[in-house]
Amino acid sequence: MRWLRYWWPAILWAIIISSFSTSAFTSENTSRVIIPVLRWFLPHAMPETLSLIHHVIRKCGHFTEYFILSLLLLHALRAGTRDFGVRWALIVIFIVAGYAALDEFHQSFVPGRTAAVTDVLIDTSGGAAAQLLVALLVLWRSVRKQRGESTAQSHTGIRPAS
Repeated sequence: MRWLRYWWPAILWAIIISSFSTSAFTSENTSRVIIPVLRWFLPHAMPETLSLIHHVIRKCGHFTEYFILSLLLLHALRAGTRDFGVRWALIVIFIVAGYAALDEFHQSFVPGRTAAVTDVLIDTSGGAAAQLLVALLVLWRSVRKQRGESTAQSHTGIRPAS
């Protein structure tokens, strides 16, 4: 059951993503909430502009959902280790892309929803962006650690143990 400790957040998030693929979250349904809010913030905007912003918000939602899924999957796959490498990132991106494709396939059977390859690309981009961010954070920590060690060495004349 130890594996469940690491996997439950990713599994729960995948279920949430799947719930967004139901007919409750069609563009028509979300516009009933989002468009009035946009109209309140942008009272003089043309309806076409509001529709475009609504579309962009929905696509940003795709990106964000899979960005989060990617981070949760990385956490689950590493199972508590601090290890990170290209191999882990590629495995996670592959899983994200597969789940995105399955989700779009599912949407092709949902009334009011359509499947789009572009959405799979947006979803996968979100997952890849998350892995890129993690890689940059790991690199940044490594550089900071090396600078700290070299600063300590230059001030004390003592080299840290390897």
